[in-house]
Amino acid sequence: MNSLLLTGGRVIDPANHFDARAEVLILNGKIAAVGNLLPAPADIPRLDATGKIVCPGLIDLHVHFREPGQTAKETIASGAAAAARGGFASVVCMPNTSPAIDNAGTVALIHERAAQAGLVNVFVAGTITKNIAGEELSPIGSLKKAGVVAITDDGHCVQNNELMRRACEYAKMFDLPVMDHCQDYPLVTDGVMNEGYWSVALGLRGWPSAGEEMIVARNILLAELTGTRIHCQHLSAAGSVALIREAKKRGVPVSGEACPHHFTLTDAAVAGSEKFWADDGQSLLATGGGRREGLPTWPAYDTNFKMNPPLRSARDREAILEGLADGTIEILCSDHAPHCDYEKEVEFDYAPFGITGLETELALSLMQLVHTNRMSLADMLAKFTINPARLLNLNRGTLSVGAVADVTVLDPDCEWVFQPGTSASKSKNSPFFGWKLKGKAVATVVAGKTVWSERVKAPGV
Repeated sequence: MNSLLLTGGRVIDPANHFDARAEVLILNGKIAAVGNLLPAPADIPRLDATGKIVCPGLIDLHVHFREPGQTAKETIASGAAAAARGGFASVVCMPNTSPAIDNAGTVALIHERAAQAGLVNVFVAGTITKNIAGEELSPIGSLKKAGVVAITDDGHCVQNNELMRRACEYAKMFDLPVMDHCQDYPLVTDGVMNEGYWSVALGLRGWPSAGEEMIVARNILLAELTGTRIHCQHLSAAGSVALIREAKKRGVPVSGEACPHHFTLTDAAVAGSEKFWADDGQSLLATGGGRREGLPTWPAYDTNFKMNPPLRSARDREAILEGLADGTIEILCSDHAPHCDYEKEVEFDYAPFGITGLETELALSLMQLVHTNRMSLADMLAKFTINPARLLNLNRGTLSVGAVADVTVLDPDCEWVFQPGTSASKSKNSPFFGWKLKGKAVATVVAGKTVWSERVKAPGV
């Protein structure tokens, strides 16, 4: 069924500055009306959203679904199921697959697999360089024609500044944003965690924040030079936020995104829960107080706290939160990066970077941004809806009449505990298992079809 009437909910549509109790009528996969006492057909299915929030379908513009080539970690079908369960109607797949998404054929394969899954909208990002090798430009025009919505070498960073400039110039010709994983290799070298007190205390190789800030500064200069929209991915450092804030004041077409793990955790987490809660836990769960009974525990050197870029200091975490609150950072995303258990069950130095995040990012964002009164619920939802849609030129992220009927229903006050058995992802490399979370999606609607509901689960979800 592609028609639906959502009743009783508080409708928040940041794109239209709409926030009121209302009904949402969906007919044939499109938004037909938003208002009260809507004249809906008698036989149309109803979804009672009383006490819940109804908003445009959430968008995550940074996920890794690993297909093709790494399907032991995740498939498009399992990743889409995790997205639906997390409240996301649309996702953007990163191109660091095997083979990389650097040609039209691989783009077509992903579109086909997503259609077969029949769950959420799966958009595709193509590579900046062939095979993400940083040496030769990908056929950007052909990728655009095949349907990519952005280009990025995510997981890697183009180190050749001249090559990056040419990529920006081509991207502007084809009206594609450039999304960049900001990592200066000579500065970062073989670092595995944030360079600071805890890297020294734990005897792990440090990764300085300047390794991110250097490329953010490079991207600002290139955006100003070429006029290309450059989007800096998964920001983690205070200096990066300051650089983008200043550049945006000058009208430079640069933007940034933040992931919940970077504004929830700090590098003290790598030292284990006892150190973490003692040093940083007071403010992290939005519950007040210090060390409390019932908080999750984990050992030192837990590789589920190893990600790229790494967890940083409390000062960096606060700067990310401030950047989100004042609008410097416009977009929230997960950087959902699944890995097999055996890959993470090794020494910290040798474990791959990355964690899963699609099913926890909404709750963590609510806890850190809304329940702490750093920003309104409407402002937070804009970072999951209309802001990423505008960056990527997607006809999504709004409940405007005539728009594609992607809708998320969420309960911002629902308390729940994230457990491995409830995850739809094939991989379980999350640091948030056992956490008491507040806020949850209870239904996800894509083009008028309910693909996830806490009461009625769609096939494969």
